[in-house]
Amino acid sequence: MDLKTFGCVVLFPIQIFYYIIKASVCWLLPSRRRSLAGEIVLITGGGRGIGRHLASEFAKQGAKKVILWGRTEKCLKETAEDICQSGMECHYFLCDVANREEVYRQAKVVREKVGDVTILVNNAAVVHGKSLIDSDDDALLKSQHINTMGQFWTTKAFLPRMLELCNGHVVCINSILSQSPIPGTIDYCTSKASSLAFMESLTLGLLDCPGVSCTTVLPFHTNTDMFQGMKVRFPQLFPPLRQEVVAQRTVDAIRTNTAFVYLPWTMHMLVLLKSILPQTAMEEIHRFSGSYTCMNTFKGRT
Repeated sequence: MDLKTFGCVVLFPIQIFYYIIKASVCWLLPSRRRSLAGEIVLITGGGRGIGRHLASEFAKQGAKKVILWGRTEKCLKETAEDICQSGMECHYFLCDVANREEVYRQAKVVREKVGDVTILVNNAAVVHGKSLIDSDDDALLKSQHINTMGQFWTTKAFLPRMLELCNGHVVCINSILSQSPIPGTIDYCTSKASSLAFMESLTLGLLDCPGVSCTTVLPFHTNTDMFQGMKVRFPQLFPPLRQEVVAQRTVDAIRTNTAFVYLPWTMHMLVLLKSILPQTAMEEIHRFSGSYTCMNTFKGRT
């Protein structure tokens, strides 16, 4: 072993210890929160569920404009009207994020009619809720196209202008299931794992880009229509997260420029266990999470 390699071996645990201490101090100290005044926010899947609560939270925090994308005009219109009644400027556009051409076309319309998007929230998602053998091929593809590829198209549509302005934030509403899959959601877990890899790579790629950041939110079971059939082992200890809490924590993470958020914080323990004892962790996750059943072919926030 040469001197350089020896030095790296010695310094590595010291660096790890330093970063642990630094992270602990930052966690204990109050974070500075930036103002959202002047920000133009676009939320995919913004008509209902978490997307609707996100729109409301951005309005409360003083964002300049909120834009909603989705596939159901009735939901989008109702949410937009509610936001406008609070005094916030809100627009909605029909857009299927799985359709690349439609995303690029509507992004151009947004720039012309509303302005440059500075906060992009990729929230749209669907779950098929069947085993691999029972799943329809087209349904599996739909999950991947909306939950994963949709992020590619929306980010490609808006990120270049953020980089020009040196002002932007790309947000993903992911799921803890991206790191701890459960039975019965093979389409959703796979798409969310791909989505997480996308966000991790994007976050690293933007480290040297001033003014442009990323936030990935990984919530546990949330009380949305998507997961009405999900059963956990200890429902009293781990009740479903409320949608408004996920929205509040997401907006707060943007304001504090936090890259990754686990909800609740106890999910950190699960991820740590999986990294140390992967086989044991997977067995415990299976017992802990139980199963998921979905009566409808699709449920989602799109």
